[in-house]
Amino acid sequence: MEKKIKYSNGELTIVWQPAVCIHSGVCVRALPLVYRPNERPWIKIENATTQELMSQIDQCPSGALSYRLTEKKDTLE
Repeated sequence: MEKKIKYSNGELTIVWQPAVCIHSGVCVRALPLVYRPNERPWIKIENATTQELMSQIDQCPSGALSYRLTEKKDTLE
């Protein structure tokens, strides 16, 4: 089973698959405040908007980065 690491901001969850990553650097160049390869955790999801993150992840050439939106549940009061 491939390792998957998840990062969430409450609206969006980024899924990173290290074994799939080709280290092209597209993510780091697009959002250098989010993707910090020399730090742990290396993804600082709070440093970009959900829309910025989705746009960048859609450009990942290997598909190592993906995302899913968090479903908002209606609450009854």
